[in-house]
Amino acid sequence: MSWAYRAIRKNQGDHEVEICVADDASNDGTWEWCQERLDDDPNFRAIKNEGPERLGHTILYDRLVNEVASHDLCMIYHADMYLCPGALDAIEKHMYSVDTFSREELRQDRLEEYERETGEKIDKLNVKVKNPNTIVSLTRIEPPLHPPGPEKILQDFGIEPEEFDEEGLLEHVKLYQPNLATTEGIFAPWAFWKKDFQEIEGHDPIFAPQSKEDTDIFNRFHLNGIKFIQTWERFVYHMTCRGSRFAEGAERNPNGEVFMKNRETDEWLKQNIKSTREFIRKWGHYCKHDKYMKPIIPPKYDIGFVLKNSNTGALDAFEPWCSSVYADGDTTEYYKREQPNTHINLGHKLRHINDKKHNDIIVEIDCKKLTQEDITNIQRLPEIIEHSGETIGSFSLGNLNIDISATNHFEDDLIFITNNKNEEAKAN
Repeated sequence: MSWAYRAIRKNQGDHEVEICVADDASNDGTWEWCQERLDDDPNFRAIKNEGPERLGHTILYDRLVNEVASHDLCMIYHADMYLCPGALDAIEKHMYSVDTFSREELRQDRLEEYERETGEKIDKLNVKVKNPNTIVSLTRIEPPLHPPGPEKILQDFGIEPEEFDEEGLLEHVKLYQPNLATTEGIFAPWAFWKKDFQEIEGHDPIFAPQSKEDTDIFNRFHLNGIKFIQTWERFVYHMTCRGSRFAEGAERNPNGEVFMKNRETDEWLKQNIKSTREFIRKWGHYCKHDKYMKPIIPPKYDIGFVLKNSNTGALDAFEPWCSSVYADGDTTEYYKREQPNTHINLGHKLRHINDKKHNDIIVEIDCKKLTQEDITNIQRLPEIIEHSGETIGSFSLGNLNIDISATNHFEDDLIFITNNKNEEAKAN
């Protein structure tokens, strides 16, 4: 944390930057460090979760935005990031624009006020105005802990603050400047207007403490008309994986390469599975984006699965992918095991095969005849239906029998998290 803090203060330029920190029940001296900053930095704010359970950044980021930050322009920023020089200028360049007003276009009282302040007659006035519905991401430079992609730059300047090669990084970024290109991805660090964040009610708490909460909120921003801009003009160095994902510091193999295989904590693995299943229940598909990390959102349909020759394994595999399950087997065991892991009321979702089918789309699945291709088609069903032209009628796809009576879309209903809170209340 102190490493990231020093970089921001060093490279913030002439911007007034309020740094807001959330301590999530730490025991490594972070809160003591925060108290020192509260005493010596008037633009530092901090809150602490006393624990013992972690709330996670899904909850604490929202607390910082809604309860702590005093500025309209905010940024989601990780404690393992180094802010490169000029980065805030590049963000401001896209979050604001300049409008020019003639003397005739200015209100008389404002004109008189400006002229009193400057002591000069004003013929025109340049005014900096907010660009609404805009989110700007800086381009990340990262060590090769994860696969390469066109949305980032892979270059190793250290995976621990103690080995950070600041001089090498600052020399390296000169190779890319000036680069005025932009793409449409979104990922941390991302700058946003507080109003846009609060309008969609922030992060969805069903993903707490972490995992998939970022893709979920990016989807909802996209559906709500937010414009994404990734600037390639300035950068942030991201060490990555310095939070809850790995139990200890990263290691290097004998060739000097970063080694992260099998380093995930049991806590992270368990939560990632839970959040992935919740994401599928909510959206009906895996996380999807283009090569620059702009969200891709297939339609959300009302789909019911009719499971013949079902068992607990089949329920485990298919339940998240649909709105209703009509099974010929006993669902009690699955309900008892899975209900604590979801906000969805499984008592409403799990039905008997003889119950009346009420969904727009019904898919009959004989669990004894399934192939791997059938399973893949089940997981891609929204895209298959969309690309087929959303035709009303019945057809077969491998061993799946599909009947479509309507093709209503429900993805826009997911923009606001209130509906999920209502479902959680029902489940409890």
